[in-house]
Amino acid sequence: MNNNNKKFLTLSVQAARRQAHSSSVPPQPVPPLLQTLQRYLTALEPLLPPDELEHTRRIVQKFGCPGGLGEKLQRELIKRAKHSHNWISDWWVQWAYLECRQPLAVHSNPAISLPKRDFTDWRGQLVFASKLIAGVLDFKARVDSGKLALEYMRGQPLCMELFPQLFSSCRIPGPKHDLVVHYGRPRRGPAHITVVRNYQFFQLDVYNSDGTPLTESQIHAQLLRIRSQSWKTDKQPMGILTSEHRHTWGQAYTRLLRDKINKESVRLIEKSIFTLCLDSPVMRISDEKYSSRMAAQILHGGGTFSNSGNRWFDKTLQFVVGEDGSWGLLYEHATAEGPPIATLLDHVLEYCKKPDRMRAPLVPLPMPKKLYFYINSEIKWDLEMAKQNLDILINDLDIKCFNFQCFGKEFVKQLKLSPNSFIQVAIQLAYYRVHSEVCAACDITSLRMFQGGRTDYIRSPTNQMLSFIRAFDDGAVSREAKVQLLREAVDAYSVLTEQSLMGQGIDRHLLGLKLQAIEEGLSVPRIFMDTAYGLATHWKLRTGQVPANTDSVMCFGPLVPDGYAVCYNPQQDHVHFSITAFNCCEETNAEKLALTLERSLRDLQELFQPTV
Repeated sequence: MNNNNKKFLTLSVQAARRQAHSSSVPPQPVPPLLQTLQRYLTALEPLLPPDELEHTRRIVQKFGCPGGLGEKLQRELIKRAKHSHNWISDWWVQWAYLECRQPLAVHSNPAISLPKRDFTDWRGQLVFASKLIAGVLDFKARVDSGKLALEYMRGQPLCMELFPQLFSSCRIPGPKHDLVVHYGRPRRGPAHITVVRNYQFFQLDVYNSDGTPLTESQIHAQLLRIRSQSWKTDKQPMGILTSEHRHTWGQAYTRLLRDKINKESVRLIEKSIFTLCLDSPVMRISDEKYSSRMAAQILHGGGTFSNSGNRWFDKTLQFVVGEDGSWGLLYEHATAEGPPIATLLDHVLEYCKKPDRMRAPLVPLPMPKKLYFYINSEIKWDLEMAKQNLDILINDLDIKCFNFQCFGKEFVKQLKLSPNSFIQVAIQLAYYRVHSEVCAACDITSLRMFQGGRTDYIRSPTNQMLSFIRAFDDGAVSREAKVQLLREAVDAYSVLTEQSLMGQGIDRHLLGLKLQAIEEGLSVPRIFMDTAYGLATHWKLRTGQVPANTDSVMCFGPLVPDGYAVCYNPQQDHVHFSITAFNCCEETNAEKLALTLERSLRDLQELFQPTV
């Protein structure tokens, strides 16, 4: 493990398990320098006027010329790749997550809202929560025993090393950067989860003394005990501290842990296998707005007067169960990625279909341990500021979820087009119709085909996408010509997707070159100080496809103040969407983009199925 990894990721089991989880996949390649630079210039073409593009072209050419700085940095990256598990992943986690100082709530942690269950009160809530806990523990047992089936994509095995890191891990705030601590071990790791209800945290041991997991009925009995110990009181919502700006929370964290009781409580939360949040009822709302409300509840808890105090945003896995049948998962992004989370949720959903056949042993269980906090005047002030700041952030976030029901991925496949690429074109078309311009957009692709691979971006718009968008609302262009332009736009995006999946994307490579220069103590190369690079990485559209087999809705906040985040989950005959924007920006409006996206998708359908 290299020094950066030691410094920024304290993952106690990482090295020991790498061999088992990633030996069957190749190392991530460093793309050729000139290839990346040429593709970068091509990506800039739809975004820049010709004179600015020419200015940037000269800067890029100088950077990539024989014997130039780019070549020197490329050689060092290739050397780094030979001597490290993955040449970019540790840097990426450090740069994108651990050094980022924005709050985890909204800005970083993704939320997944899952299909509503058939219960409507606290009794059903606890029965389902018991099943959920048992299902997650069943999945963890497969991971720990090495029995989790190896996953494949396009016939190629995928890196599985993220799975063990999901459990008993937590992000720790720091003054300049955070770190991730992993307490899990195949044997003798933590044996408890954290349960939080009415802002009160509990340590719930989920294994018997012989190491077997508690049965559902045993877990249910323990949750009933927790409920009886957590009636609404004047308890302070300690979890809200974790929603703060990372520097602010880092300072408060240091003050909080000066007290021995606080330190013990915090460590038990951090070490726990995962957190279960038993949320209180929220105000009833119309069916039309229900999915947006539920996504918001999972994402941030609804505010300081709702369930935001029932979160510990630093925790890698937080399962949320409401009293009205709503449930979901909030995860911390430095440790977890979408595809492994989808695998976990698929397992839990299948487990929940099975009846509980295990009889509970007639063994008395210890009372769940309530975690206490000593709150002095300083901590009280930290809490008050955190409450104010979180409510401001929540009120600033506009969320719109909708289910597009005119068609799903089956219709697009019948056209012999990629559903993901088709939806990306529709998103850019909708953005253009609202804002009369295209913008830098990133779609997330997985690099799990490589050892320790995390993600890269697929960039849009492409030149082909821009040509189609400009022609689409032009009455002088024939329907046949529009169909051809659309096919070219979708195919061009599919080519970019393929390049990224094969480790030939441009964004992680460019970041690696920049960070290599910084590591060597050099000035940041001019290519990265160019205004074009700033524009190209000001992601006004942050997008992501949910790789799920169920009707789940993913949600996270925009990457920039004047941007959007658009998540989508294409099913056979419908597509779930969530769109977020910040109210403080007068130009962006989640509702307007959602309505325009719906219309754009229908218009694209009409292009292939014209009504007589």
